[in-house]
Amino acid sequence: MSKTDNADKEINDAALLYHEQPKPGKIATEVTKPTKTQHDLSLAYTPGVAEPVRRIADNIEDAYRYTAKGNLVGVITDGTAVLGLGNVGSLAGKPVMEGKGVLFKHFADIDVFDIEVDAPSPQAFIETVKQIAPTFGGINLEDIAAPHCFEIEDALKEALDIPVFHDDQHGTAIIIAAGLLNALQLQEKQLADASIVIIGAGAAGIATIRLLISLGAQPGNIYAIDRKGVIHTGRDDLNIYKQGVAVDTDRRSLADAMNGADIVIGVSGPDLITEEMLASMADKPIVFALSNPVPEIRPEVANKVRNDMIMATGRSDYPNQVNNVLGFPFIFRGALDARATCINSEMQIAAVHALKELTHEAVPQDVLEAYELDSLEFSPGYIIPKPLDSRLRERVSNAVKQAAIDSGVAKTPAA
Repeated sequence: MSKTDNADKEINDAALLYHEQPKPGKIATEVTKPTKTQHDLSLAYTPGVAEPVRRIADNIEDAYRYTAKGNLVGVITDGTAVLGLGNVGSLAGKPVMEGKGVLFKHFADIDVFDIEVDAPSPQAFIETVKQIAPTFGGINLEDIAAPHCFEIEDALKEALDIPVFHDDQHGTAIIIAAGLLNALQLQEKQLADASIVIIGAGAAGIATIRLLISLGAQPGNIYAIDRKGVIHTGRDDLNIYKQGVAVDTDRRSLADAMNGADIVIGVSGPDLITEEMLASMADKPIVFALSNPVPEIRPEVANKVRNDMIMATGRSDYPNQVNNVLGFPFIFRGALDARATCINSEMQIAAVHALKELTHEAVPQDVLEAYELDSLEFSPGYIIPKPLDSRLRERVSNAVKQAAIDSGVAKTPAA
C-alpha cells in the first residue's frame, strides 16, 4: 500500500467515525422557545398555535413573523453530480447536503433542511421543489448535473418568489471572479482585454463565463473547452447552453486556446494542462486550476515552468484557495435579511466586489493565528480572503442586502 493510500485510509476512517459518533449525521433541529411549563406547551402547540395560523392564513407574509421560514434554507439535490463522485443517487448525497447545512449554520447562522429528491426527470424535480418551497426562505440547489441544472434553476427562479441559487454555478463563479479581478490588478491587465480559457463547460464553467462577461470580459475573447475541444460556432453537437458560449474561431484544441492566453480557469479534471501549454501562455499569466483534489496542473509543476504567474487552486494546502464557503452563506444571509425575491446579477456582482475589496485590507490577528501565519497582505499569494475571516459575514452579507434593496427585489425596506 502506498503512502497516499495510507493517508486516504486514515482520513476516510476518521471521516466515517466523525459521521457516525456520538450519533449519526452532522445536523439536528433545536427548539428555540421555552417548553418548561404547561403554559409554554399551550403556546407552542394547541390552543395557542391557532392564532399565528389564522394570521398567516389572512396574510402569508406573516409567516416571516411567526415561523422559522425567514431563516430557513432548503439544500436540495437529486444526487446526479455529487462532488467528484458523479451520479451516486440522492441518498448518497445526503452527507454532502448535511455538510452544507453545517457551513450555513456555522458561518451565517442560517438553518437548513436538507432534501434529497429521487426524480426521474428534471421536470419531476422542479415540480417537487415547487410543492415544498413554501417551507423555506430560500432554496440552495446542490450537486445537480449539467445541463439539467440550468433548466431546473431557470424554471424554479421563474416559478418562486424566494431566492433560488445553484451554488455549483454561481457560488463558484463569484469566488473565481473576485480572485481574478485581484489577480488582474496585480498583473497590470484589464479584464476587457484578456484572452481567457475556461476548461470545463458544465455548471461552473458556463456560469463563470456569464459572470465574467457581466463584469466586462469580451465574449469573443473567451474560449470554453469541453471533452471535444474548443466550443466553436462550427460545431453541430452543442446543447443550447454551450451554444451560448460558442465563439467563431479556428482554434480547436486546448493547446490552441492556451497559446497566448492571459488567463486559464480549470473547473474540469486533473492534470489537463501540460507544461508546454503553460509555457505558451502570455507574459504574466493567471492560472486557476480548481479541480479537486488533483488540479489541472499542480502548483509545484507550474512553478517550475513560470515564475511570472499568479496561481489559485481549490485546495486549502496551497495559497489562494477558491472555496465556495467564502460566498454562499453570506450571499444567502444578505438575501434573507433583505427578504429578497431572488438572487439577481446585481447581488452577485456586489458579492464579487465585497470579496475583492476585503482582500486589500489589513488581515486581523485572529485570522493570522488561525492559519499559523506571521503576516498576510494583498499579493500574488493572497488574492482572495481566507474562509475563517470573520469579517466576511458583515461585508458580503451587507453588500448583497444593499444590492437587493437598490435593484428593487427586496421586501425589507432600506434602514
